[in-house]
Amino acid sequence: MKTPAKKDIRLLITVAIFSIAMGYLESAVVVYLREIYYPDGFAFPLKMMSEHVMITEVFRELATLIMLAGIGWIAGRSNQERFGFFIFAFGIWDIFYYIFLYALLGWPESLFTWDILFLLPTTWVGPVLAPCINALIMMLFGGLIWYYQSVGKLKPVKMREWMMLIIGSLIVIGAYIEDYVQFMRQGFSIHEIFFPPDVEKLMDYAMNYMPVNFNWWIFWLGQALILAGIGYWLPGTRKIKN
Repeated sequence: MKTPAKKDIRLLITVAIFSIAMGYLESAVVVYLREIYYPDGFAFPLKMMSEHVMITEVFRELATLIMLAGIGWIAGRSNQERFGFFIFAFGIWDIFYYIFLYALLGWPESLFTWDILFLLPTTWVGPVLAPCINALIMMLFGGLIWYYQSVGKLKPVKMREWMMLIIGSLIVIGAYIEDYVQFMRQGFSIHEIFFPPDVEKLMDYAMNYMPVNFNWWIFWLGQALILAGIGYWLPGTRKIKN
């Protein structure tokens, strides 16, 4: 098996270090927020944040995605490798976010502790184990793209494989938002949940939300499609023409 050049290995290590540092930065922000809103420890139901803080949090999450995409764009030598570095960095960032939270706060208590994962386009919730599984698969796929690019063998991701990856990812997102959306549907329409005409009213109602069920069947269906897409992409890698 051909070994990547030292410069390629240094590049991967640099992206990993950047992503670990971002994981610490993210966990530090959460430490500050919990000190303000959850001095006795984080737990559901959620506590009300001001609209100003909530909007700031949404744009902070968007900025985080832009930064991760940015390091992928800078590090990659092709669009496919840029994507690979993006998901590789995302996976490391997410894993180390939880590692640093545990080091700083002793949280999460277990891999099955519920967490708020994301706020776009609506609230994502799930046991900590679920995003960790996502992160490991992203690191695997991103690492494979980097490896094949580095040794001169890279198979383009074909439409069939993209469809499996995209549909699988959407199914996984569905698993994350299902429980929250089911609760919110008792008071709002789907359109109002994703495009609230009255944000304050929506947030008041959301403060009563308590996680009940994470649909592991939907989650694993999505993961199976993602892994199948990666599997179809792997065989028959060919040498890139210079």
